[in-house]
Amino acid sequence: MYYAVILAGGTGSRMGIDRPKQLLPLCGSTVLEHSVAAFVRHAAIAAIIIVVHPSTLAEVEGIVRRRQAAEAAWAKVCRIVTGGATRAESSLKALEAIEALRSEQGEEAAPAHVLFHDAARPLVSQRIITDVCQALRQEKAVNVGVAMTDTVVRCIDGIQTETPPRDGLFRVQTPQGFCLDTICQAYAKAMADPAFQATDDCGIVLRYLPHTPIRLVEGDEKNLKLTYASDIPLFEMLLARAASPQP
Repeated sequence: MYYAVILAGGTGSRMGIDRPKQLLPLCGSTVLEHSVAAFVRHAAIAAIIIVVHPSTLAEVEGIVRRRQAAEAAWAKVCRIVTGGATRAESSLKALEAIEALRSEQGEEAAPAHVLFHDAARPLVSQRIITDVCQALRQEKAVNVGVAMTDTVVRCIDGIQTETPPRDGLFRVQTPQGFCLDTICQAYAKAMADPAFQATDDCGIVLRYLPHTPIRLVEGDEKNLKLTYASDIPLFEMLLARAASPQP
């Protein structure tokens, strides 16, 4: 069984706006709706959990109710939970929600997988979701990345100190996928570590379960993360292009 977690707890501070970027309008729907819809449409995804900031809980609940009334497939969204102060805390809240859901349904012993996706990546493709799900048939942890093509430099105090080779370097995207037991075990160790610092979910597996291979599947240059207000026209163009019939 595959669960999808949509991490939508950001507040939009880097965009310099007073509204979370995942709730901005994009081609007639919110950014969040586009991200959730990608997993709603995917046949492998059985259930979806959305993690939100407490200040947006009521609004997101309203959006989901409206979509569920209009589209039966949105019934896959079975939990909306408030997150923590960091991405790691929000991921942990989602895992707790999944465990509670599995207990309610009597599925604690059944194998399960979870995909974590940033709500700010509304252009994720069905191909990427499929590739992550298929990789999880063989692996316990899966990341998504795009090979670096630009030169990378390391700087200290604004001064370039090194030009590391870009061979083997990738820009990480989401969703990141895991066997449920694996990611729960990694988080249990992280929470017991007084020196734990938040990172992405694959980073937690890498640090606390270092002998667990993390398979990398190919991402997509269009699987962009909405970061700045100036990104919005590009996202609208790409969404409109994706919705247009192909010749």
